[in-house]
Amino acid sequence: MALHEQVSQAPAPQEQRQSGPQLTWDLSPLFDGDNDPRIAIERGEIEAASQDFIGKWGGDRTDYLRDPDLLRQALDDYAGFLSKSGNGGGSAQYYFQLRAAQNQSDPDIKAKKDMIDDFAIGIQDSMRFFRINIAQIPLEIQQELIASPALQEYQHWLGGRWAEVSHLLSEGEENILARLELGAYEDWMSMTSKLLSRKTPITLDADGRRRKKPFTSLGGVMRSPDKAVRDDAARAFNQVVEINSDVAEHELNAILRHRKDIDHFRNFDRPDAQRHLQDDVDSTVVDALVAAVTKRFDIAKRFYQLKAKLLGVPQLEYHERNVEMIFGGKGRTYTYEEAVDLVHSVMGELDPEFGEIFTRFVQNRQLDVFPRQGKTGGAFCAYDRLTTPTYILLNHTGILNDVTTLAHESGHGINNELMRNRQNELNFATSTATAEVASTFMEDFVLQRLLDGVDDRQRMEILMEKLNDEIGAIPRQVACYRFEQALHGKYREKGYLSKSEIGALFQEHMAAYMGDAVEQSKGSENWWVAWPHIRYYFYVSTYASGLLISKSLQRMVKQDPGRIADVKEFLSAGTSESPQDIFARLGIDISDPKFWDQGLDEIEAEMAEVEALARKLGKIDNIEPI
Repeated sequence: MALHEQVSQAPAPQEQRQSGPQLTWDLSPLFDGDNDPRIAIERGEIEAASQDFIGKWGGDRTDYLRDPDLLRQALDDYAGFLSKSGNGGGSAQYYFQLRAAQNQSDPDIKAKKDMIDDFAIGIQDSMRFFRINIAQIPLEIQQELIASPALQEYQHWLGGRWAEVSHLLSEGEENILARLELGAYEDWMSMTSKLLSRKTPITLDADGRRRKKPFTSLGGVMRSPDKAVRDDAARAFNQVVEINSDVAEHELNAILRHRKDIDHFRNFDRPDAQRHLQDDVDSTVVDALVAAVTKRFDIAKRFYQLKAKLLGVPQLEYHERNVEMIFGGKGRTYTYEEAVDLVHSVMGELDPEFGEIFTRFVQNRQLDVFPRQGKTGGAFCAYDRLTTPTYILLNHTGILNDVTTLAHESGHGINNELMRNRQNELNFATSTATAEVASTFMEDFVLQRLLDGVDDRQRMEILMEKLNDEIGAIPRQVACYRFEQALHGKYREKGYLSKSEIGALFQEHMAAYMGDAVEQSKGSENWWVAWPHIRYYFYVSTYASGLLISKSLQRMVKQDPGRIADVKEFLSAGTSESPQDIFARLGIDISDPKFWDQGLDEIEAEMAEVEALARKLGKIDNIEPI
């Protein structure tokens, strides 16, 4: 009750914004600037804390590996160390990761980030013995330890370490691999996106003028209902990715080689196996998801066929697949303030605590809102550890998709804050198998609000945008997952892949879900260049699983609003349980292949509704079956 009273008394975001705060991050809870002397002080504190831990639990000491009470003390100390150091570099590492996202072209920020990353690796090296020692606890002792009430809080974390043991190398070898990870993977992985972020091509605006735009904003411009505007943005986009395709070819081959080498050393039998282990999900669950969605690619094909008919063309050009459908007049735009008020209202109605958390994000300047040169594209929600704030990056341009993106990333943020209230440092994380559930849950409720009280024309516009997002999150991401599988497979069979070979594979898998209604236009063979997720190794399936699981949760809450408490319990769980166990307690069996069809059935029903609306409004005569 006290919490709800506090929420009801909290000012709505609009009241706070009237004073005009800057719409960029306030990073002062971390540091006052790039040269804050506290950065060096923190570094010394982390070094001292690591030495204290090593002195207490390192060396030849092994008694804690058999005694549950001692192991509990060691884990408490380890969690305390992580609360200070995070990933090894403390708040400074988090700070410079955020600063690099704000300005990828600043070499001074990159240099400082590199220095703190190097420091963090050194700390990780010195502490790695602890996780390796725990992973190597013999099976018979594991069973005794896991049964101890003293270790209940850490049971699942321990199980995760024991699952890794067959893929671990010696401590020295692990240290070498960690050192090589930055140059052999992370720097390669981020290179192309940094090059693209520097580009500011001149493109057409709706008012007929030509202006410089950050490359990262072109995706939104290509959604424009104005064909001249979206075509010119596509021309600029294609030109930029073509110029960078030679570099991206080398980058991606280096990443493919890195994955192959890591799988060899760690004894993984398939390129996506490590991702599944990290996500704490069985490969059979992911395989069932991919198979279920692939069988239903006809939903996406129907959608694009309808969109082509509505635009009066035999085929959509590749860049037009996301065009916003407007039936009369200009498309609705949303100021950032309007988007905030809408998202705040929806979240507050779902649960007052959701609204309170979102209000804090806005008031405390935990959102970086608008695109600019050098800023990373897309959107993300970042968190580090229990003691540091959540930060959300947006690239708001005023379209409907920007409203749902605000809801999506804020859903991640609310997930973080609810975990913060319940979990220890070792469990303060989200498996990527569950991370996208919170985000898509919030996003869909915002879209549902937009549908309330609208006429048929507006309903059709919003449903088309909703379907566009769902097609992008489910069939498109599964098609990308299959592209990644083919890419790694072909590399391991053939070796180095040219950009034309990569592009041909890309188009093959995009065409598989789009169908004949979308042309694989000239230039589209290079769009993988600007798709950062394929550098993260098989992350994309989590968008599909997240949205389909969240649809199940949405149905549950719509039928019984009181079950939002169950959703909050899930959002608070962190990594204290496996995703499969968490969902099982909510009555969801993600191991059942039929489960995925329930969400796909819902999307197909939306597809049928929008086709019926199109006929009712006289927009189409008929849709041929796929």
